[in-house]
Amino acid sequence: MKKEFAESNDFLDFECYFKQFPKDVQEILQKIRHLIQEAAPEATEKISYQMPTFFLKGNLVHFAAYKKHIGFYPTPSGIEAFIDQIKVYKYAKGSVQFPLNQPIPYGLIIEIVNYRVKENIQIAEKKEKSSQLRR
Repeated sequence: MKKEFAESNDFLDFECYFKQFPKDVQEILQKIRHLIQEAAPEATEKISYQMPTFFLKGNLVHFAAYKKHIGFYPTPSGIEAFIDQIKVYKYAKGSVQFPLNQPIPYGLIIEIVNYRVKENIQIAEKKEKSSQLRR
């Protein structure tokens, strides 16, 4: 697969990352991007760890395409909170693999992103309160 990198060996943006994949995979990546944007409209996009990342008061989720699956990285808490739905897939502490030869569980992705948005906001609020108490 063709890869387009910036001089620092980082992808420039989501489009640059997506272009390296076949059209059908690009469509899946764009759909995931769109769903995350809808679920977390305040989140910003960036490339982190060489993959598309959404950031909201900290890393929200990462996702990436591979030859046979889409990797989705919602942190360990995002995996733990949805373990019953995730356990039908190959998964690890902070990641899950959605095979490209099966329907992508877009509804589950939305649920996980919603969970992560609430979690990141709660963590940020606790840090802010803690910071104010120390003043």
